[in-house]
Amino acid sequence: MPAYKFHILSTRPLDEFIIHKAVLKSIKIDLNSFIKTENIHSKEIIQEIQSFQSKKITAIFTSMNAVESVIKHLTQKPDWQIFSMGGITKEKVYEFFGEASVTATAKNATALAEKIIAKAPYKEVVFFCGDQRLNELPETLAQKGIIVNELVVYKTVQTPKSIEKNYDAVVFFSPSAVHSFFSVNTLPTNTVIFSIGKTTTATIQSYCSNMIITSEWPGKEQMIDRVLLYFDSNKK
Repeated sequence: MPAYKFHILSTRPLDEFIIHKAVLKSIKIDLNSFIKTENIHSKEIIQEIQSFQSKKITAIFTSMNAVESVIKHLTQKPDWQIFSMGGITKEKVYEFFGEASVTATAKNATALAEKIIAKAPYKEVVFFCGDQRLNELPETLAQKGIIVNELVVYKTVQTPKSIEKNYDAVVFFSPSAVHSFFSVNTLPTNTVIFSIGKTTTATIQSYCSNMIITSEWPGKEQMIDRVLLYFDSNKK
């Protein structure tokens, strides 16, 4: 068994190659999800998704879950103008819709909203989202007179569980996971917290005063790279 210098908890699954990168730095990452997502399969939602297939809509995706839920119910590749969050969300969009379908991507919802406004000759968009979607994007677009048709295609369910082990760091990717984690857990004050996005960080701050390192980039690999860099620079 390798001797690990640091033990990290990721509250979302990670690819094996990301975990291996950490092992090479003598860092052990445990995976434990605190939320799960469920696609909404109601007849009404499926019909509404399929009704857009033959239309040239401007579509917005800010999560990979929304992309996966939508493409599951498409019977053909539509001719959409797409704005997407970066990271795995962008990769999922490219994989099904093609890179040429994407007008712009951004690292967070606020930046994506600004790009949509900057390129907007249109007055209406379709926002495929989850039931826990954040307010920044639709509110920013609405303030500029852009009609946002929201279609909730998946829901987020908290799956809290008690953690007995003390970690050097915990990594959070969403406010929902933060709520779920802290509903049954507390953290030692010396545990470093890594967070994606300002909203996730603000949610963490409502539960503890631990040191928080925030990444604005949505990708899992970029987040873990921040973790590795931090511990490489702060070896005990």
